[in-house]
Amino acid sequence: MVDGEHPPLMPNMRLDELLAELQVRLNAVLATRDRVHALLEAVVSVGSDLDLETVLRRIVETATKLVDASYGALGVVGQEQTLVQFIPVGLTDEEIAKIEHWPHGLGLLGLLIKDARPLRLGRISDHPESYGFPPGHPPMGTFLGVPIRVRDEVFGNLYLTEKRGGGDFDEEDEAIVIALATAAGVAVENARLYEETRRRETWLEASSEVTTSLLSGADTSQVLSIVATRARQMTDADLVQILLPDDGGDHLRVECAQGELVQEVSDLMFELTSTAAGGVFNEGRAVSAGNLLDEDSPLRPLGLGPELLMPLGAGRSVRGVLALAKRSGRLPFSGADLRMLEAFAGQAAIALELADTRRDAERLGLLEDRDRIAKDLHDVVIQRLFATAMTLMSTVRLVERPEAANRLQHAIDELDETIRQIRSTIFALQNVRETAGPSLRARIVGLVEGARGHLGFMPGLRMEGQLDNLISEDLAEQVLAVLREALSNVVRHAKATRAEVSVEVTGDRLTLAVRDNGVGLPEEGRRSGLRNLEERAAGLGGTFEAAPAEGGGTALNWTVPL
Repeated sequence: MVDGEHPPLMPNMRLDELLAELQVRLNAVLATRDRVHALLEAVVSVGSDLDLETVLRRIVETATKLVDASYGALGVVGQEQTLVQFIPVGLTDEEIAKIEHWPHGLGLLGLLIKDARPLRLGRISDHPESYGFPPGHPPMGTFLGVPIRVRDEVFGNLYLTEKRGGGDFDEEDEAIVIALATAAGVAVENARLYEETRRRETWLEASSEVTTSLLSGADTSQVLSIVATRARQMTDADLVQILLPDDGGDHLRVECAQGELVQEVSDLMFELTSTAAGGVFNEGRAVSAGNLLDEDSPLRPLGLGPELLMPLGAGRSVRGVLALAKRSGRLPFSGADLRMLEAFAGQAAIALELADTRRDAERLGLLEDRDRIAKDLHDVVIQRLFATAMTLMSTVRLVERPEAANRLQHAIDELDETIRQIRSTIFALQNVRETAGPSLRARIVGLVEGARGHLGFMPGLRMEGQLDNLISEDLAEQVLAVLREALSNVVRHAKATRAEVSVEVTGDRLTLAVRDNGVGLPEEGRRSGLRNLEERAAGLGGTFEAAPAEGGGTALNWTVPL
C-alpha cells in the first residue's frame, strides 16, 4: 500500500452484510423464543382448569393467539363421526346470530374427521373437499386444521382461519398448533378423569341418600325427587324427568321433574307406541343421542338438544323412564353417564317396587282388619242378638196382655232386621273391590241420607248380597238413578211419614224396592216419573211394578238381570 492511499472498502461492506444477517437471525431467535415462551404459557394455561367446557374454550382462544388467527373453533367429534359440539372464537354475537346452523362435520371439516392429520390451506374454497359455509357464516380464506387426540381417540379438531396481516399459515404455525393440540389432549383427559371422579363421588352420595330414604319409609314422590335431583348433578343435565304410565296405560306422564323448564314440561304426555320414551319403556333398553330423539318432540321448542332415556327397571318389570336433556349445543351424554345411570335407575325402580309392596301390605292389613271385624260381628254380636231374639220369642207366649205381646213382637222384628243388616255389613267387609271412587253401597247410603232433609225423617235401608262385586259400573249408575227418582216421588207426592228402601242381589238378579205409608198411587194413572222407571227396567231386560202397599202407601219393585 502506498503512503497516502485510502484502505479498500470491501472488507467493511462484507462485515455490514454479516452483521445485518446476524441481526436477522437474532430477531428470528428472539421471535422463536417469544413463541416458545408463549406456547409454554399456553400449555400451562390450558391445563390449569378441570372443567371440560372451560378447558375446550381456553384451547381455542389460546390457539388463535399463538398463530395470530382472526377466527378459531373446536369441533367435538361424536360416535357417528359428526360434530356434536362446535365452540367458536372471534365471532361477535351479531355474527353468531346470523349463522343458520353450526357445521355438522361435512366437506373439509369431515375430511379432518375421516383423515385425522394436520391440514394447511392458502384458500379454503380451492380444496376439492370444500363444502362451503352455512348460510350467514362470514367468508374465510386461509385455514389450518389440527386434530386433538386423547390417547388413541380423536376427541375433536382445532380449526383456525384468516391469519392476520393477510399471510398464510406456515410450517411454524402448524408445529406450534400441533404442540398445543398435544397438550390439549392431556388437558382434556385430565378434565374427563376429574369429571369421572366427581361423578363417582356424587353417585356414591346419591346411592346412599336414596338407600337411606328407602329404608326409612319415605314417600315415593320424595324418593323420585331425590333420584331426579341426583341424576341431574351426576350428568350435568339441564332437565331431568321421571316418566310413569298414566291410568289408561297408553301414555307416559311426567311424575317428577328437576332443573330448568320444569313448569313447561309438567303437563307433557308421551305416547307409548310412537315416541322414543315409549320405545324405551316397551323395550327396556337405554338410548342416547346428541340431539332430541323425536323429531317432533315437545322439548325442541324449549331449546333442548342432547338427550338420554333410561328405563327404570329391566325386562318386563320396567316401571317408567328416566329422561335427561341438555341445552342445544352442549356436549352429549357420555358412555360413562350411561353406565352410571344404569345402576342409579335401578334404585329408582326399587323405590317404585317398594312403594307398590307397601301399598299391597297396607291393603292386606286393611283386609285382615275387615275380616277380623266381620268374624267378631258374626261369631259374637249376631249370636248374642239371635239368642236374645229367641228368648223374646219364647216369652211372647207367656205374656197375656196383647199390648205387651205386640211390643215384644216388634222388638223381635227389629232384632231380626238388625241381624240382617249386620250380615249385609259382614258380607260387604269380606268382599271388598278396588274402585276408583266410593262403592255402590256408600253411594246408596248417601242418597238415602240425603233424602232425610226433604222427607223430615230417615228412611229405613236394607242391602243384601254382593252389591259391590257383581254389579257393573253402568248398572250401578242405573240403580242410583232409579233410587233417586223413587225417593223424589216419595218427597213430592207421597206425604209419607215412613219409608223403606231395600236393595238386594239374589242369584243373577238385582231388586230395588221402595215402600212408603203415604197417600198411594193417584187414581188417574201413573205419573211420568214411574214411566221413566219402567223404561229403564225394560231397557235392561227387567221389570217394574208399582202397586198399593199393605196397610196403605205405595210399593215399587224394580228388578233387572245382572
